[in-house]
Amino acid sequence: MFSLLREEIMKILLIHSDFIKYEVKSKAIKNAEEVPDELKKDGLENALTVFIAVEKKDEKSPENIVEKAKNEIIKTANTLDVKNIMLYPYAHLSSELSSPRNAINIFIELEKIIQEEGYNVKRAPFGWYKAFNISCKGHPLSELSREITPEAEEETAVEKEKKVISKWCILTPDGKLVDAEKFDFKDYQYLKTFYKYESSGSRIAKGEPPHVKLMRTMELVDYEPGSDSGNFRWYPKGKLIKTLLEEYVTKICKKNGAMQVETPIMYDIEHEALSAYVKKFPARQYIVRSDEKEFFLRFAACFGQYLIAHDMNISYRNLPLRLYELTHYSFRREQSGELSGLKRLRCFTMPDMHTLCADIEQAKKEFKKQFELSIQWMHALGLDYEVAIRFVKDFYEKNKGFALELVKMVNKPVLIELWNERYFYFVMKFEFNIVDSLNKASALSTVQIDVENAKRFNITYIDEEGEKKHPLILHTSISGSIDRCLYAILEREAIRMSKGEKGRFPLWLSPTQVRLIPVKKELIDECEKIIKKIEDPNEKNNVIIRIDIDDRDESVSKRIRDAEKEWVPIIIVVGEEEKKTQLLKPRFREKRMEEIICKEGVTVEELNDLVVEEVKKYPQAELPLPRFLSVRPRFRG
Repeated sequence: MFSLLREEIMKILLIHSDFIKYEVKSKAIKNAEEVPDELKKDGLENALTVFIAVEKKDEKSPENIVEKAKNEIIKTANTLDVKNIMLYPYAHLSSELSSPRNAINIFIELEKIIQEEGYNVKRAPFGWYKAFNISCKGHPLSELSREITPEAEEETAVEKEKKVISKWCILTPDGKLVDAEKFDFKDYQYLKTFYKYESSGSRIAKGEPPHVKLMRTMELVDYEPGSDSGNFRWYPKGKLIKTLLEEYVTKICKKNGAMQVETPIMYDIEHEALSAYVKKFPARQYIVRSDEKEFFLRFAACFGQYLIAHDMNISYRNLPLRLYELTHYSFRREQSGELSGLKRLRCFTMPDMHTLCADIEQAKKEFKKQFELSIQWMHALGLDYEVAIRFVKDFYEKNKGFALELVKMVNKPVLIELWNERYFYFVMKFEFNIVDSLNKASALSTVQIDVENAKRFNITYIDEEGEKKHPLILHTSISGSIDRCLYAILEREAIRMSKGEKGRFPLWLSPTQVRLIPVKKELIDECEKIIKKIEDPNEKNNVIIRIDIDDRDESVSKRIRDAEKEWVPIIIVVGEEEKKTQLLKPRFREKRMEEIICKEGVTVEELNDLVVEEVKKYPQAELPLPRFLSVRPRFRG
C-alpha cells in the first residue's frame, strides 16, 4: 500500500508531533478531492501524523491493506498514548502511485475505521499542493517507520490453474474413457505429442519455429523493429490472406445468427466489474493513461460485449442471443520467452462471439453447433487437428453423454482434461489444436461455457414468468487468433516439406491462384486475352480468380522455379502452341486438382470452371500486388 522499498514490503512514516498544520494552495491533479472551505486550512496538536503514499499494487487488495494499516497506526497511537491522528497523503514516498480514485477511497475508508475505534482523526485533502508545518517531539519513538506485509491475496485464476489437479484421459468414439498413460497411441502419434505437451505445462519457445522463415522469405509477415516485441507488419500478400480469413470467419458467425458489433480497445481499470474481472485473470495488460486516469488495452472482446449486454433489454424469446466482433486489435503482454512468431503475439486479431443462453440445455445445444462450425473452419484451412475437451469433473459426470456426442462428431479419440475444481469462470470448454514442427501444440477454435460473468456484469433476461434471470454465456472463437491461423498453415506445410512434399496454401487463400508465363514478350497480349476470358464471365457471378503474368526478362525455367517458391498453385506456360490450339497445360501444385484434369490440355473455360468450383464459397479479393511481376517492388532485401 504505502511507500515500497521492495515489491513485497510496504512502509508508512509515523511522526509523533507537537502539532501539524497544513494549508491548501492549488490542485496537484485534475481530479483532486473536493475540499470544503473549513478544511482548506486545518491541523492537530499532540498528534500522530501518518504520511502515506498509496501504490498501484495496493489496488489488488484494498480491504486487506486498509485493515493492516489501521492495526499498525492504532498500535503506534496506543504506545504513544495519543488520541489525535492526522492522515496525510504524501505522494513523494513512492514512484508507483495508485490511481487517484482508488487512493481516495483507501484514505476515506482508513479514516472511517480508525474513527470507529474511538480516535479523533483528521485527513489532509488528497490531490492538492499544501503548505505544512510540523513539530516533531524528538523522543526515541517520535519518528517511526513500519514495514507492513499484506496477507496473501485471493489467488488469481492463473495461480489457481497451476494448483488445480487435472486428470488426463482419452475418450474414444465408442465411449471408452481411458487413462491417458494407459492409452495405446500407436495409430495416434499427433494425439500423443499433444497430450505430452499439454500435461507438461511448459509454453517456453526453444528455437525459431520454421514458419518464421517461411513468412519472411515469402514476404507475408515480418517483425516490426519500430514497435514492441510481438507486434508485426503485414505485407500485401500476408494482408490478403489475413483479410480473407477474417471475412470467412465473420461470414460463418453472421450466418449462424450473430449480430456484429464494435467496441473500444481500452477500458477504465477502475470500472467496478471490469476491475474484478481483470484481477481474477491478469492477462499481462498494457496500461495507458489519459486525463489522469488509467486504462487497460483489451485482451479479448469480452469487456465491450458484456457492457452492451448489460444495457440491453432481453427476453427469453431473444435467446440464444449472439454478439460478435472481429477485434482489431487485442493485446496481451506475453513474456519474452513465450513470444514465438505468429504463434504467440502481444498484438493480435481475435474474432470473438458471445452467446447468451437461458439454461444449460440451451447452452449445450449451442456449444454443439459451434463445435460443428469449428470443424468447418479447420477443413477450410486444410488442417489436421487434435481436440481437447476440458471439464470440471462434476460437470463431466453429469454430461458424459454430451461429451461422447462431441467425440463422435470428429470420429477420432479426443484428449479429455478433468479438473477437480473450477478455477475460472467456465465449467467446460473445447479447443481444436494443431501440433507444429517443433512438437508443440497451439489452440485455434475454442468455446467455453461461462457460469460466472453474467452475474458479475449483471447481465439479465426476463424469463417466461416475468422474473429476471442471469443467462449462461458461451465464449466462442470459431477460428482462434487470425494470426495464429497463418502460423498453423505454415507449420503444417513445413512438416509436409520436411517429408519431400510441396508446400501450398488452400486455393482460396493463395495470393496468386494462377500464374501465366509467356515464353516471349510477344505473347503477353495472349496472356491478357486469357485473363479477360476468365474475368468477364466471373464478374457477373461475383467470383474473382487472382491471375498474374510473369513478364520479367528471365528464362522460363527461372520463372517457373520462382512461382514454385511462392507456392503458386496453378502455373501455365503460354507459348505459340497454346495460342494456336487455345488449349492450356496447367502445372498443378496439388495432385488432387491434377487428377481432375486428366487430359493433355484444357480450354480456358474448363480451367475457369475448375477454379471457380474450388473458391466460389469463400470470400473474394483482387490481387494484392500489380499484375505484372516486372513492376512489383520487393519488401525485403
